[in-house]
Amino acid sequence: MKNLKLLLFTVILLAACSTKNQLIYLKDSNKYEKFSKIDHTLQSSIIMPGDILKIDVQTVVPEAAIAYNKISSNNFSNNNLDQLKLDGYRVDDFSMINFPVLGKISVDGLSENDIEAKITSLLLDGNHLTNPTVKVSRLNSKFTILGEVKNPGTFSYIDNNLNIFQALGYAGDLTIDAKRKDIKLIREENGLRQIYNIKLTKAELLNKSFYYVKNNDVIIVNPSYSKVKSAGFIGSPSSVASIASLLLSITLLITNN
Repeated sequence: MKNLKLLLFTVILLAACSTKNQLIYLKDSNKYEKFSKIDHTLQSSIIMPGDILKIDVQTVVPEAAIAYNKISSNNFSNNNLDQLKLDGYRVDDFSMINFPVLGKISVDGLSENDIEAKITSLLLDGNHLTNPTVKVSRLNSKFTILGEVKNPGTFSYIDNNLNIFQALGYAGDLTIDAKRKDIKLIREENGLRQIYNIKLTKAELLNKSFYYVKNNDVIIVNPSYSKVKSAGFIGSPSSVASIASLLLSITLLITNN
């Protein structure tokens, strides 16, 4: 009977260690000395009609670029996303934007990076500015996180290079019951829906193309085995351990009597 108690204790201990090990992000990162730099130009998604763009033009002489920038009379803060959208460039049904001085510009089939290059070229070829720097950001980018996170929902963002960990941060991080080895990312690419399986415990994630979130991505965080079992008849592993301990106690009492 002493050996049976020792065996039961060992099984419970190993199960607990296994669970803790599954909670660690990038647990094998010590195997890597460095990670490859992902080409951000490949991560940019195509601008679509209805999108709202923030376009900033800068040059060596700031005064020279004033005519090529929208200036709000309210002198709004960059943190005010709603105000930014009101002052942004809305892409019309024909994939055109109305840009100061340059007039109508087609952005059909272009990404943020492509638009930056196009406007820069127009400014240089037309002798408008010398060495201009153009920055384009989509103001209505959003992603959705569902499942085992603290605050599931749809979130707006401006950063062109938002990664999966930052996205999870928007949702308040994963709950203790989240399955970190089975995160689903649903993405529409070239008219097709693609599902990527993400393992947050593996450092190789940092080298994957889906490390960065794109506009309209949907992230689904599945519950752990323990959470699923707790919703059923058998119960969670802790419940099973409690029942096993109770049965062992009853067995000892019967044996001793």
